[in-house]
Amino acid sequence: MFHLLRYALIFIVFGVLPARAQTQMNMLEHDAKPYYFGITLAANQSYFKLEHSPAFLADDSIMVAEPLKTMGFNLGLLANARLSEHFDLRFNPQLIFASKNLYYRDTYPKPQDTEKKIESILLSFPLQIKFKSDRIGNMRVYTIAGLKYDYDLASNARLRRAEDLVKIKKSDYGYEAGAGFEFYFESFIFAPEFKISNGFGNVHVKDPNLRYSNVVEKLQSRMIVFSIHLEG
Repeated sequence: MFHLLRYALIFIVFGVLPARAQTQMNMLEHDAKPYYFGITLAANQSYFKLEHSPAFLADDSIMVAEPLKTMGFNLGLLANARLSEHFDLRFNPQLIFASKNLYYRDTYPKPQDTEKKIESILLSFPLQIKFKSDRIGNMRVYTIAGLKYDYDLASNARLRRAEDLVKIKKSDYGYEAGAGFEFYFESFIFAPEFKISNGFGNVHVKDPNLRYSNVVEKLQSRMIVFSIHLEG
């Protein structure tokens, strides 16, 4: 993730300066379009915000329970509707491949480290308001904020397995906020973007009969996303 951000910043620095020096403005008619579409490619770093249950303090067989950060990727479509000179309404449905793993340190029946992999395939439906600056040559800056609904196609909430299971709900909702740049080329717009995408709800399905689930009270999804939008 940090390598991607570093390369994006390098691109922005070297992309902005030539844009200011250019005399030809690309895609001037684009600013007046009532709507346009695009595609999204993204990398994500996802994890859970974990809250321990009272059973964790009372249980001496699990000494550590904490979230791990893992990498994934997104594929999506983009639809953008112009509201005014500086405001747009944006719908950016995505298919998200993510893994929010949990780390446990056991003392019983023997000391060991255990990692629970919680893989998700999310259908995400974010609706955002986009605030964009005036164009600076062939570049502009924008910010986004909005709400999202996620549906997990890989949810294990209804499965019945051994005591090593941590169950996750299928549905979640939350908010998104971020910022990006638009670089105007002759026939398309290249838009790198950085955002946070966090869930409001508790997605943990608590089951006192499941050992690793019993020590967890609440799990809330957290995601940092670096996206590349290609718009026309």
